[in-house]
Amino acid sequence: QVQLVESGGGLVQAGGSLRLSCAASGNIFSIAVMGWYRQAPGKERELVATITTGGYTNYADSVKGRFSLSRDNVKSTVNLQMSALKPEDTAVYYCHVGSLQNENYWGKGTLVTVSS
Repeated sequence: QVQLVESGGGLVQAGGSLRLSCAASGNIFSIAVMGWYRQAPGKERELVATITTGGYTNYADSVKGRFSLSRDNVKSTVNLQMSALKPEDTAVYYCHVGSLQNENYWGKGTLVTVSS
């Protein structure tokens, strides 16, 4: 089992920046990929960005060039730096871990609201 604790989020004006952090605990040696997904009201949950243990990153087209994902394998944390935020980035952001055994773990979510 892997437990995830998220921090960050909140209210920001369009064009501003926010940083989300997620710390994993438990069976951290089983972690293969870490990242963030988001779900806006009335929409399905979608990928924002992921990073593998080896540092390979994958970003949604909608956030490329604006968001940056980093990972500390020693501390088992993943950080999402979000810049140039837009109102359409408003959503609940969920930390995600995919394990080597193909298990999925989710954080409770943190709300990001971008005002226009």
